[in-house]
Amino acid sequence: MKYGFIGCGNMGGAIARALSKNTKDILLSDRSGKGAVLAKELGCKYADPATVAAECEFIFLGVKPQGMEAVLSDLNGILKEKKPVLISMAAGLKLSRIEEMLGFPTPMIRIMPNTPVAVSCGMTPYCHNALVTEAQMAEFLQDLSQAGSFDALPEELFDVATALSGSGPAYLYLFAEALADGAVACGLPRDKALMYAANTMAGAARMMQTSQKSPAELKQDVCSPGGSTIRGVEALENQGIRKAAADCVASAYQRNIELGK
Repeated sequence: MKYGFIGCGNMGGAIARALSKNTKDILLSDRSGKGAVLAKELGCKYADPATVAAECEFIFLGVKPQGMEAVLSDLNGILKEKKPVLISMAAGLKLSRIEEMLGFPTPMIRIMPNTPVAVSCGMTPYCHNALVTEAQMAEFLQDLSQAGSFDALPEELFDVATALSGSGPAYLYLFAEALADGAVACGLPRDKALMYAANTMAGAARMMQTSQKSPAELKQDVCSPGGSTIRGVEALENQGIRKAAADCVASAYQRNIELGK
């Protein structure tokens, strides 16, 4: 098999969904058995972790940082013999730390996707060690082309990137929910409030991606003098939205550093 997953929770499952749009050469494994349901849905195969380790060329390590050492220990002998490309999605864990856990060098890629990869709109920074060939990296990126955007990033910046793009969907869902609550309080039905909030956020994101203007300039384009939008912006500023947003990223960043120890 070409791709294997050891653990396929929310993040692993999202990557598997994106990957399955280009290939069905995928073998899933997990502890809960939910991976078997996902494998059936995606038209892929399901097996135990040892089979994944023995048969797959690229292996996604979809386990929590705290559980990484135990998983690698269980599969150490097989991985040492086969030397597959290991792909870590674990927050905080550097490639050098994973190699320490393994006790031997092997090709490794580190990625930090976010859940929108499942709908081809993800943002995924990546890096790799010197044992990964250019051909392997090109093949990997091509097969994951349906996951969204990929960006090569120095590993020392992964913790902060994870705090922004990896965790970011949760922040935006919270903000969208709050906007919808405000609209519901003013009389808009909840289903419409959520639809309007989601589509407005998607449209604003697209404007940021395609416009040459800064976010500040785009904001000013919406704010007419003495109008309703500037009143709403003032309310957000008065409640400290800038500090709250910056603090949430900084807090997540610190937690990523803790997870890597």
